[in-house]
Amino acid sequence: MIKDTKAVLKSILASISQINYVEPGDIPNIDLYMDQVTTFMDEHLRSSKRYEDDKVLTKTMINNYAKNNLLPPPVKKKYSKEHVLVMIFIYYFKNILSIKDIETLLTPITDKYFNDDSGMDMTYIYNEVLELEKSRISIVSKDIAKSFNEAAKRFTDAPEEDQDYLQLFAFICSLSFDIYVKKLLMQKLIDGFDTNENRKDKKKK
Repeated sequence: MIKDTKAVLKSILASISQINYVEPGDIPNIDLYMDQVTTFMDEHLRSSKRYEDDKVLTKTMINNYAKNNLLPPPVKKKYSKEHVLVMIFIYYFKNILSIKDIETLLTPITDKYFNDDSGMDMTYIYNEVLELEKSRISIVSKDIAKSFNEAAKRFTDAPEEDQDYLQLFAFICSLSFDIYVKKLLMQKLIDGFDTNENRKDKKKK
């Protein structure tokens, strides 16, 4: 069995439960210059960095997001609270999805709800998604614990000195498979969504 199974699993689950969320109330209600945006993101998403010197967001990234139509342009070189919310979505998406997929996914949202005065604005959308994600923490934790325990049952007939590594390898493969399946599903959904949007555009023309 994997050495210190309970300690390793406890550490993994603790990291999940301690994921830092940027609450809408944390974001200043005043428009920010680019340097202020990068500082804010680095401070509030620090725990998501793998290495201390990693950058959560850079000026180049922000410029590329605007260039690729992921982010509405700033007003007089300043970014609003809604800009920051969109950047947070992009931050999480970019680790999984292509720039094109993110554009397909976000464009209808930013086109309709960015700077909307009806109450159905980016803050409303962000809050709804945030609550959904928080409700998933317990479910995800239980699923990871199950995968970990299942991996610990594998390779029991392997040489004792190799079992720990092989079981950890099996656990990582299991996690990779979950990511692969979910990523495939996301891509299929986005492809279907993109097709539907294209059909609507053609009808309008």
